[in-house]
Amino acid sequence: MIQKFSFEELDLKGAFLINPFVAYDERGHFIKDYSEEVFKDNGLDHELKEVFYTSSEKGVIRAVHFQRVREQAKLVRCITGKIFDVIVDLRKTSPTYGKWRGFFLSGEKKESLYVPEHFGHGYLVIEPSIVSYKCSEKFYGEYDDGIIWDDPDLNIHWPLDLVNEKIILSEKDKHLQSFREFNERI
Repeated sequence: MIQKFSFEELDLKGAFLINPFVAYDERGHFIKDYSEEVFKDNGLDHELKEVFYTSSEKGVIRAVHFQRVREQAKLVRCITGKIFDVIVDLRKTSPTYGKWRGFFLSGEKKESLYVPEHFGHGYLVIEPSIVSYKCSEKFYGEYDDGIIWDDPDLNIHWPLDLVNEKIILSEKDKHLQSFREFNERI
């Protein structure tokens, strides 16, 4: 059985939920989650500069991160486990500025989320997980920024009941700015 690529544009313009190419046989399956040609044919000009992976335990929240300069578009996929992935539109001139959307991504479902430049991105780990990021720009620590995960203005509805409200945050993520502070800086 073969599943072909499919692209669903989301209501946050420029963001997509993508089903990869998957070929199944008696040995298991083969996944192709990125093809420059296929992406361009579907309106996404996503040139890869870096690929990296995170490994996280249940209850980890990776807050709403972005780069202030040299923004990164990201193709995010949960390789193993399950996460609640969140994107936030941070484009000041966008009609959906400050709006967020959440998606359950898992190794079982194999979907990817395309996160455009000028979006924040974070996730809650529901099961121990490995997450892949295919980025259009390199990571620059000096431009790394973020918004606190529980910001009252963004009001992200994290499914904390799925992790028994046990939250694990990095020291950096505990001290991120609010959306209001971000809004005042731009």
